[in-house]
Amino acid sequence: MYCNQCEQTAKGVACTTVGVCGKNESVAGLEDLLTHAVQGLCIVAEAGRKVNVIDNAIDIFVCESIFACLTNVDFDPKRFEDLIYKAVQLREELKTKVEAAGGSIDSSAAALTFTPADTLAGLEEQGAALNFITTLDANEDLQSLKQVTMYGMRGLAAYAEHAAILGHEDDEVYAFVHHAMAALTTEMELGDLVALALKTGEVNIKAMELLDAGNTGTYGHPVPTEVPLGHRPNKCILVTGHDLKDMAMLLEQTQGKGIDIYTHGEMLPCHGYPELNKYDHFYGHFGTAWQNQQKEMPEFPGAILFTTNCIQKPRDSYKDNVFTTGLVGWPDVKHVEGSGEKDFSAVIEKALALPGFTDNVDNDTVMVGFARNTVLGVADKIIEGVKSKAIRHFFLVGGCDGAKPGRNYFTEMAEEIPQDCLILTLACGKFRFFDKKLGDIGGIPRLLDVGQCNDAYSAIQIAVALAGAFECGVNDLPLSFILSWYEQKAVVILLSLFSLGIKDIRLGPSLPAFITPNVLNVLVENFNVMPVGETAADDLKTILG
Repeated sequence: MYCNQCEQTAKGVACTTVGVCGKNESVAGLEDLLTHAVQGLCIVAEAGRKVNVIDNAIDIFVCESIFACLTNVDFDPKRFEDLIYKAVQLREELKTKVEAAGGSIDSSAAALTFTPADTLAGLEEQGAALNFITTLDANEDLQSLKQVTMYGMRGLAAYAEHAAILGHEDDEVYAFVHHAMAALTTEMELGDLVALALKTGEVNIKAMELLDAGNTGTYGHPVPTEVPLGHRPNKCILVTGHDLKDMAMLLEQTQGKGIDIYTHGEMLPCHGYPELNKYDHFYGHFGTAWQNQQKEMPEFPGAILFTTNCIQKPRDSYKDNVFTTGLVGWPDVKHVEGSGEKDFSAVIEKALALPGFTDNVDNDTVMVGFARNTVLGVADKIIEGVKSKAIRHFFLVGGCDGAKPGRNYFTEMAEEIPQDCLILTLACGKFRFFDKKLGDIGGIPRLLDVGQCNDAYSAIQIAVALAGAFECGVNDLPLSFILSWYEQKAVVILLSLFSLGIKDIRLGPSLPAFITPNVLNVLVENFNVMPVGETAADDLKTILG
């Protein structure tokens, strides 16, 4: 086992016996083997596009399979077994169609001829023997750049899959996914690999735009909404992850059943969507970020539904109350099947059988719903605030949360940012300070929750719109990016910011272990990316002068 794809990787180098995320050696090897198999499928799919042999079902399968390998998504070996067999089956079927159409497949990559073992134990052995990271390139710097793109692709595939669920797709995105995954099996020069990584970020902006259109087109643009952090007497279901469609279906199916729905983690921004918030039983938010679920979920007296990613090993004290759906999975945890309309009756039955909340608790509220439509709706006030010097600076403080020491920096940053500055935040990194009362500037809240990590497109559009209003570039704005990262969605968002030419990003709590010193130098020279400082106060002095 050798896994260094997340921020919490062991000793800042790699997890080699068991993942900090809970992934064991078997799952790690199966993820590598699935990635290898998907590369073979992508080689054929790219060749097929040259002779107009295109299969949308394969496009979606590829994104789902890549997404399944993202940190904290799927820990079930049986599900990986099924995906590996299907990837190879689709590869061979597509190969026949491409050749029949007069196409040719010019590749000697091992992924193109990979034959899976016929048992799960055999697949696990193949995964362990593959030693996947070293197959990318013998040169450590080229290997590092290939990992940057590979991990970025996992984030890109996640956003493309989220968007496809809502019926928003673009063949350009799928074509690039095939191209990039195939290209990573070839020998490439440093300049070409840098370009591929930046292209990954550029295409990800398109994928996030599709997802934004799916979310807002289906559920409305988020509006400022107060969300209770306490609870009321009733049966209850807790929903975590990212998927709005799962939330909508569950809300519809629980109407009139005496069950309140609570959000957890990155589902908090769901409360701001009008077509979700219209349900009276969509009540409040419970808990904080993903890494605290083993402490928080034993205290929740109802059923728990995981959508998309961010699952930790469920403890025995609440495991029987847990359900997964979509791509997220854990061995021996009940899974709600379905790729379209889903039946959540098993989750509902469990909620009705559990005690639920029996008392009223008021833990105050938090505000959500400050996505681009809301913020740009008061752009004139913001612009006037800057011109009158009532607003000195903007800070985007957000990203992934995690358990590794050093993340208190982001709490301190939010607390110490001066009163004449606005703070934009998104993703689960906000749970370091989401419930703090930071006041307002001229009626505009100082803390503006843009949404999920999936809503990074909104934050980008806010920055671009402000730059347009002031007739300058984004780098010329009084705007600083202070980003925390944990997994591969954060990696691809960073690549997206690089693709836009955004510089001076502070990244923490540590830099990625898969980036070598030479690759880091390239990023520093081109984008002046830097690690967060020892203290927030020191960084604020540098930023504000």
